[in-house]
Order: sequence, then structure tokens, then C-alpha cells
Amino acid sequence: MRSRYPGATALAATLTTTGVLHLVAPAPLDRIVPRSLPGTPRFWTLASGIAELGVAAAIAAPRTRRLGAAGAAGLFVAVFPANVKMARDWSDRPLPARAVAWARLPLQLPLIGWALAVRRHG
Repeated sequence: MRSRYPGATALAATLTTTGVLHLVAPAPLDRIVPRSLPGTPRFWTLASGIAELGVAAAIAAPRTRRLGAAGAAGLFVAVFPANVKMARDWSDRPLPARAVAWARLPLQLPLIGWALAVRRHG
């Protein structure tokens, strides 16, 4: 479906891509799941992938776009601890890898802002 706000289409596509990656290549993502969460890392990796696909579908549908975008913003907040864990775990890696891991942290803010903008334009 065509959106009046092009950011919605791109956000849905981005979430679809990351959701699929969580399901087809979960092992690298399992390693960044905080150990304090109950259950297995694989459960959380798959659950977050399914959540990404769910909010992507909601964003893609005009009737549920606002709700889906709010869910995406919440999801971006919820996965932040995994990004912190990754940055801390990668402290002994070469500088380029450490830079990527630490750069992911502030990048959550524009993702949250993007989702909230889609919600406003929904």
C-alpha cells in the first residue's frame, strides 16, 4: 500500500529486513541479549524478530500505522540494552568494530524519532 508519508514505507521495509534477519540468522544476535533476561537468548532474538515483523505490518497498513509506529518506537527503546551489551562486550575488539558498536547507541535516537514522526503523520 502506498503511504502519504514516505517515511512509513521505509520504516516498514527497514523493520521487515531486520525482523527477517533475526529469524534467518539469529546466532550473532543471541550473543547481545542481556543475560539478565529470563529464558534463552534465542527466545529473545526470535521474539524481537517477530515483534519487528509485527510492527512493520502494522505500519504498512494505514488503519494501524499510528499504533504500529508507536510500537516501533517502544521496540527501539526495548532493544537498547542489547546494544549497550554489544558495545561493552566488544571493548576488546579492533577500533573499527568498537566504533561500530558504540555508534549504534546514539543511532537509537533517530530511529525512535523516525517512528514517532511516522506516528504523527499516520
